[in-house]
Amino acid sequence: MPGADARPRNPTRPVRVGRTTIGGGHPIAVQSMCATRTSDVEATVRQILDLERAGADLVRLAVDSAADAAALPAIRDRVSANLSVDLQENYRLAAQVAPHVEKIRYNPGHLYHHEKSRPVGDKVAFLAEVAAKHDRAIRVGVNCGSIDPAKAGRFGGDSVAEMVESALEHCALLDDLGFTRYIVSLKDSDPAKVIDANRRFAARRPDVPLHLGVTEAGLPPDGVIKTRVAFEQLVSRGIGDTIRVSLTLPNDRKGEEIAAGRRILEDIALGRFRSVPENLGKRLNIISCPSCSRVENEAFVELAEKVRDLAAYARDHALTIAVMGCRVNGPGETDDADLGLWCAPTHVNLKRKSETIGAFRYDEVLARLKVELDRLLAERGGGETRPREPVRVRRTGP
Repeated sequence: MPGADARPRNPTRPVRVGRTTIGGGHPIAVQSMCATRTSDVEATVRQILDLERAGADLVRLAVDSAADAAALPAIRDRVSANLSVDLQENYRLAAQVAPHVEKIRYNPGHLYHHEKSRPVGDKVAFLAEVAAKHDRAIRVGVNCGSIDPAKAGRFGGDSVAEMVESALEHCALLDDLGFTRYIVSLKDSDPAKVIDANRRFAARRPDVPLHLGVTEAGLPPDGVIKTRVAFEQLVSRGIGDTIRVSLTLPNDRKGEEIAAGRRILEDIALGRFRSVPENLGKRLNIISCPSCSRVENEAFVELAEKVRDLAAYARDHALTIAVMGCRVNGPGETDDADLGLWCAPTHVNLKRKSETIGAFRYDEVLARLKVELDRLLAERGGGETRPREPVRVRRTGP
């Protein structure tokens, strides 16, 4: 986008990802992620083409199974987009997917889920070898909801330090292997933590390109505002080489992520900063993950909207409700929320902080959420716990 990089940028090294180069002073790349199941070739191809038309520089896919990996050759035959693959818990799938994509993303915390007795360094070496063999880039994707267990608890509860140290460790592992074609991301659902983590990391490794994003930013417009806050504070300081706006959206609206990202970059370049509300962080905060191919029941998006409407009467109270769409990030991401819902195929797990309250059908969880929210407000001296106006909730089956 013309003018989108007018402000000074950190002197990161360039990393080629297919036809796009990230870092090294190149324009900030804008990307999104398919919300379809990768094994559904038709739906995935259709969404990749939609995202390309919306202006995506990269499109990410999740590979969570052998069926997902097996679908990639057919997808690649029908699209020319720069593709990034999000390896979930089986790092060895990299060997199958690398011939068909331009970038491999792995999460340091997920490397522990398979072959637990094998050293992490060996697994990173395997990924670097596969990437080098196929001329691919790597993204080290650190996520607060699935932190490297070796780092958890070592920094006195400083989750930002855990993320930064995990990222630095994996940079060192790749550097020692002679593999430098990598990008790092440090994500959280709290924009303040995203700002803090990326500033800390950039101060120590200003050479490494950074992928920016507020994970589980939630529904628009709130999700766009949270993301804008983080991007304004980082991009204006020269931090960030590629971005994703992660929104909870139906499949046919995923292109809005690209439009929102480009709008934010243009505003930053032109000095159009939107003021942060004075009570940001002091009011009800509803976080929900972006709809992606890991979502196990599409009713999750509608549920997130219903939670927002149901909880509106608590808008002036400083608490967080998290609505997560899958088992990958759901359990961990909801641990820090006052009330958390992570969605399985037929039921919703309701939590209070890390304590599980129970599993409820999609058509009954809202009523129990209301009970727990009222209880929480009463404990905090929340005063009125009844909605100011009746909330009509359409009931749906599991």
